[in-house]
Amino acid sequence: MGRGIKLTVEQWEELDRVRLTTPSADVFRNCLIILMSDSSDTIPVIAKHLGCGTDTVIRVRRLYRNGGVNALYPIKPPGRPCRATPEFLRQMSKAVQTNPLKLGYGFSTWSAVRLAEHLGKVIGVRFSDDQIRRLLHQQGFSFHRPKHTLKGKRDEAAYEKAKERLIRLKKKQ
Repeated sequence: MGRGIKLTVEQWEELDRVRLTTPSADVFRNCLIILMSDSSDTIPVIAKHLGCGTDTVIRVRRLYRNGGVNALYPIKPPGRPCRATPEFLRQMSKAVQTNPLKLGYGFSTWSAVRLAEHLGKVIGVRFSDDQIRRLLHQQGFSFHRPKHTLKGKRDEAAYEKAKERLIRLKKKQ
């Protein structure tokens, strides 16, 4: 288990190519583990340099010995598939880009709770507000608190005049 890995020139080049072209941090790390193993680094040294556990180094080396470069790609984790269908995601995107007032609600901005409630009524599938936030993030939306201002609701000319008068009054003191 502790023996290193000896790579041919072709294997080394293939690992280096995969390492430099992958968008996955896990695949990058796995390639480095194998490349460092070829240079006779010990398991604890590799783990320390890469900030992972020795169990990870041992597992990746075993995967490589048994399956080559393709074994370095992570396997999809087990678990229940998400209930958010493509239709749900389409409806969610459509709803979040629509002003709630146009849909008959008495508010002008969506919150995760309000959006979850709306989608539950419209589609019939209910998610928690935390899951709605995660789904929105995955779809490229961001959630922030709205910034409430009086801009557009006040007389801007009178506002500017009062602002200038206040500055003059402050200077007199």
